[in-house]
Amino acid sequence: MTSKTTLHIFSYFIILFGFFSTSSPTFAQDSNSKPDAVQMRTYNYADTLQLDFYTIPSNGIELKPTVVLVHGGGFTAGQRNGGDEKRLSTYLAKKGFNVASINYRLSRKGKSFGCVCPTSIKIDTYVEAVADLSKAINYITKDSLPFKTDPTKIFLIGSSAGAETVLNFQFMRYDYRFKRLPYPNAKIAGLVSFSGAVLDENYIDASNKTPALFFHGVKDSIVPYDTNPHRFCKPTDVGFLQINGPKAIAERLSEIDGNYKVYYNEEGGHEWASLGFKFPDLIHEFLMAILHGETTMKDFESITSPNR
Repeated sequence: MTSKTTLHIFSYFIILFGFFSTSSPTFAQDSNSKPDAVQMRTYNYADTLQLDFYTIPSNGIELKPTVVLVHGGGFTAGQRNGGDEKRLSTYLAKKGFNVASINYRLSRKGKSFGCVCPTSIKIDTYVEAVADLSKAINYITKDSLPFKTDPTKIFLIGSSAGAETVLNFQFMRYDYRFKRLPYPNAKIAGLVSFSGAVLDENYIDASNKTPALFFHGVKDSIVPYDTNPHRFCKPTDVGFLQINGPKAIAERLSEIDGNYKVYYNEEGGHEWASLGFKFPDLIHEFLMAILHGETTMKDFESITSPNR
């Protein structure tokens, strides 16, 4: 065999080997994606309810801290994949968290959730949303695969109705209306609320106190900053319902040596349900402080709107 023929055969095998090497798919990763690229996949977690799961995939077995994000919309509207939700989910996933942005039942869609909505229906709506959040957490924590969720490091973030859902989930579970719900066998490590409130802060005790971060406008006329009626309904309205905002929650946490950080805007209203999304660095800082065991925080701090 001539040296020229040998060279041709050698080149053929090099090309053939290169073809098989480059055409084989990479396990659990899009062949066109970067190794650190955030990937999102949608799952049905209960009936027709869905969640968008954001993560940077890995072939390892290590479980990740996971954020469950609950959108706002007054239980009449809102979506898990709005612009704010996508941006915050992607940001936190790039920081090493899993993020599950969820839908839940919008049982007041096409109806009122204001002062003409009877109080009993408002409470039923809160209970339904907490039940859905419980199912979503169960779904992503019951098995380590495919989510690789650490059930001891679950963080909840909510906006407006979503924030009420998050706070009621953690703090109202011993109330007779909530205690029969399918709560997950998971530890909630921290809460983040954008313009949220809880039904009764007196249910917060040593067994369920949780570090909490709040963003809220003091002049919010929908979800009060302190203890006031929901939407400031009159006592004669069928929808009259006292709820408790971050000031009341923080004061209760302080009484039982709980931890909190309240960012408040003196002139702000309910727009802080959206403006809270504009502070991803503060949110990430809060989550990391908890993961590092730095949970001593009892602070109110004035904050300026990012629009100024």
